[in-house]
Amino acid sequence: MPPAMPQAASDGHVEVAGAQIYYATYGQGSPVVLLHGGMGNADHWGFQVPALAGKFRVIVIDSRGQGRSTLAKGKVTYHAMADDVLAVMDALSVTAAAIVGWSDGAEIALDLAVNHPDRVSKLFVFGANYDVHGSKPRSKQGSATFTAYAAKCRADFSKIAPDPRTYDTTVGALLPVWRDPKLFTKEQLRSIQAPTLVADGDHDEIIALDQVKEMATLIPNARLVVFRDASHFALWQDPVAFNAALVDFLSH
Repeated sequence: MPPAMPQAASDGHVEVAGAQIYYATYGQGSPVVLLHGGMGNADHWGFQVPALAGKFRVIVIDSRGQGRSTLAKGKVTYHAMADDVLAVMDALSVTAAAIVGWSDGAEIALDLAVNHPDRVSKLFVFGANYDVHGSKPRSKQGSATFTAYAAKCRADFSKIAPDPRTYDTTVGALLPVWRDPKLFTKEQLRSIQAPTLVADGDHDEIIALDQVKEMATLIPNARLVVFRDASHFALWQDPVAFNAALVDFLSH
């Protein structure tokens, strides 16, 4: 599990379509936006922020209805959450940024790169698929790793959410997105302009590695990194290797 986050340089909320979207910033330099996984929160980047803040202006965001952000009326989609990211960038006067996404955050990052190429200077996508065929079959019991992740997300939510009682409501809002992800076509992936790194762990519990590898061939100017002996949680399981790949990609 990740360590506690360092002290933020600034934090706050941006109102977007009735929701209050939380952000925090760290360090100085060219901007890098970190987007967490489903039902997680910005603090899940606790291993990565210290590795980045010495070279970059790091912006972390709690996705809509998750962490310290609230859930507004209306359908929750990756596209809507991408609009939330743009609103935070606008509020911070960030014209373009490197977008780093994990799992759900990676789908949001891809949406930004497809639909708002001028706002994405670089794209780091970890643990993501581009259509339903990239999802592995889910067992009813689930993996021990995901069970532990879900428990952490619920515990975190109870501590930091504006209304801890809304956890199940947010899960319910996200379930349709997880069960039937209407993501991206091959043509959309081929349209991505930003230099891209597509990454995953070689033992990802929910994402088919073959599709991750395919994404790296479909996106122009993309390369692939597969973390050995790691899963959907490589950023926690092997932060040294994960951070080395991330910092190297963002620095060149």
